[in-house]
Amino acid sequence: MEERKPAVIVLADGTVFNGNAIGKIGLTTGEIAFNTGMTGYQEVFTDPSYYGQILIMNTPHIGNYGVKNDEVESDRINIAGLVTKKFSDIASRAAADGTLEDFMIQNETVGISDIDTRALVRHIRSKGAMNAIISSEIMDIDVLKAKLAEVPSMEGLELSSKVSTSTPYEVSPDNAQFKVSLLDLGVKRNIVNCLVERGCHVKVFPMNTTLKEMADFNPDGFMLSNGPGDPSAMPKTIQLVKEIIESGKPVFGICLGHQILALSQGLKTEKMFNGHRGINHPILNLKSGKGEITSQNHGFVVSKESVRLNPEITVTHKHLNDDTIAGIEIKGRPVFSVQYHPEASAGPHDSRYLFDQFITNMKNTK
Repeated sequence: MEERKPAVIVLADGTVFNGNAIGKIGLTTGEIAFNTGMTGYQEVFTDPSYYGQILIMNTPHIGNYGVKNDEVESDRINIAGLVTKKFSDIASRAAADGTLEDFMIQNETVGISDIDTRALVRHIRSKGAMNAIISSEIMDIDVLKAKLAEVPSMEGLELSSKVSTSTPYEVSPDNAQFKVSLLDLGVKRNIVNCLVERGCHVKVFPMNTTLKEMADFNPDGFMLSNGPGDPSAMPKTIQLVKEIIESGKPVFGICLGHQILALSQGLKTEKMFNGHRGINHPILNLKSGKGEITSQNHGFVVSKESVRLNPEITVTHKHLNDDTIAGIEIKGRPVFSVQYHPEASAGPHDSRYLFDQFITNMKNTK
């Protein structure tokens, strides 16, 4: 294979790492974040919740098992750029449909390899989330710093409109028992799959839809999907979710959907010093007392103080690493949400019972 071109990554605080170019030759910017998952890189890269983020993979070897056409959460790579230590040019899995390199080039994804990702992650752990720029075409650090200074902060950024569907669409099993209106804020395909597997006819709506349009489907329940960006920058969506909850039908929110649901009830969200991203995050179900290992991807969280001041909200799950809120429900209503990903693709399936809980709520109110 031909020698790789040099590449550089510059952080907002001026930190510079030199490495080699992977994927498309070019330049990209975004908030830098890291994922601790050992597997599932293709599902991670295609997750719409990562839109606008340059992602460091903590696992040192990326690309070694190639890519497979059906191991995607959307129809494109959504990360803004990739940072890795060792990058494999070949796909060693017999079932692979291609290499990660070709997949990145097709999706015009810029990346950098052969840097000390452990040092970079430790730096972000101590300094907090910040913007970064990767370049394999411009190598002048001063020019890159000037470009980086123009990149907006993730705080206050609305990004769901970049990844939400533009038109409604439907997915249904044979002999569907329930109908679900799903608000697409950046939905992962496996959320829809988990509903369809449980006998749901799902209609997916764009984020700028109205309650009337969603209610005209005559759903048994409403799903609020995951997605990217700052939830507090979405006042119209917050108002829509408030109306959805007032309808009295069962509601289930995941990740950004959880945060929007919280904001619709007068709670607050906060930007995290470092987000949760990986497939090994420990959660405690406060109702059952059981622990769960979960898949997570978020940089914002519901404020504990605002929950404490709201007597209508019950905390159902908490994160065991930092005690952040991981799940809530509204007292007296069939409405609940979690900060993590129960569809867990990639990830452990400890939390898929939450889809069954949603089905039970729809059965009980049907």
